[in-house]
Amino acid sequence: MDGWRARYFPILAEFVRSGGEIVRPEIKELWRELCDLPTDDILEHHEECVKFLLSYAEPEDRMTFVHRSLLFITELLVSLRIPEGAAAREEAETERILLSASAIHTAPMGDEQPNKFETVLQHMDSGIALFDGAGNLRFLNVQMSRMLQAPRRSLIGCTLHQLFFHGNLQLSIRKNMVRIYKEMVLYRRYHGEFQDVNGRFLLVSISLIEELDGDYLVSVKDVSAYKQIEQTAFQNDKLAMLGKIAAAIAHEIRNPLTSIRGFIQLLNPFLKDIGKQEYGRIILSEIDRANDIIYEFLNSSKPSAPMKQKILVGVLLKETIMLSESEALMKGCEIHHEIFDPYLNISVDVKQIKQVLLNIIKNAMDAIYEVKEDRKGIIDITARQEGKYALISIRDNGKGMQRATLSRLFDPFFTTKEEGTGLGLSVSYRIICNHGGTIHVDSQINEGTEFLIYLPYVEWKE
Repeated sequence: MDGWRARYFPILAEFVRSGGEIVRPEIKELWRELCDLPTDDILEHHEECVKFLLSYAEPEDRMTFVHRSLLFITELLVSLRIPEGAAAREEAETERILLSASAIHTAPMGDEQPNKFETVLQHMDSGIALFDGAGNLRFLNVQMSRMLQAPRRSLIGCTLHQLFFHGNLQLSIRKNMVRIYKEMVLYRRYHGEFQDVNGRFLLVSISLIEELDGDYLVSVKDVSAYKQIEQTAFQNDKLAMLGKIAAAIAHEIRNPLTSIRGFIQLLNPFLKDIGKQEYGRIILSEIDRANDIIYEFLNSSKPSAPMKQKILVGVLLKETIMLSESEALMKGCEIHHEIFDPYLNISVDVKQIKQVLLNIIKNAMDAIYEVKEDRKGIIDITARQEGKYALISIRDNGKGMQRATLSRLFDPFFTTKEEGTGLGLSVSYRIICNHGGTIHVDSQINEGTEFLIYLPYVEWKE
């Protein structure tokens, strides 16, 4: 009995969705099983299934679902070859189903409406789905439908096999479903986190609870916001540790380097006499490079209390671009800028924000210079007001970055450059945060990168 009931609903659901065509290969087997059953049992289960379908149908689809379900049960009764003597009974039964289904469709907002708890379940911020023991999808709430990016009416009643090849589901979603199913088969439970193609972090849990009578409860929660908070906290911890390291080692290393540099300069005449003055030059340049790294260490811990002053964003950008134009010319780049609001005003530490802008523009020029193509390098810099913030955008058409690089972009010591220290962007991140702003990056391989810097906007006063 349980076997035919489990198969009946997905076959009916597919019949309704497909516009009145029975396409399942197991339909004949179900028909043979139903031949030995009382017609009342079939009708009772059919009405339950119709009510279930209608409870999740859109208002404009309800009448269509009623008509197709009536067509389904009518064809079923005929195919069961009811004896001729029972023709009147068949007609009465069909009429009873028609009246019952019509009553379901036209019922007022009463017992047939979802109760309060079901409404809450439908509109939870977590995606909820329920599969029966045979793998048929019996329930799907609104949030799960949004996560799957497919209408509920096209999914309810589908088997797992159908979902794996469902035309309304993206390939990436179907691949994740197959992977989760494999782990579920191996361990009889599943609780894991993965990132989809849109960059969202999803926490998936599958439970087999005794109270569900063998059904599987699937819940999916978007934890991207929590992940962002976690990553920000982790980033702040790393920056705090970086500050402690910088403060501890900077003076200890700088003093001996100063002594070494002085003695090398004293030895320069002797090195020149023996034709080894090049060694002295190399040693001095390496000492200077070490001093530069130490200076960056110190800067990484310093920007905690910016000395703010009001300045027009347009003026700040023009001054910064003037400092970058000569290097851009040497690297074959053009810098374009556009200020949408000439009175866009911010209160910042000008020196620190210039350091951030110069660092990002320099990175953009390096990314363009590394592209082995004949296309012209362009850096677009724009500024506009967005809500309570002044948004500065710096976009280039360089080599772009992979997702793995983007996720570590602001980590101290992480760099993709052979001679980089990995401190420039981590310092920039710290500076922007200390100004009460945020910084975001979007990048595509071989297309370019865009930095979005949000800084608190202040009213312009003459």
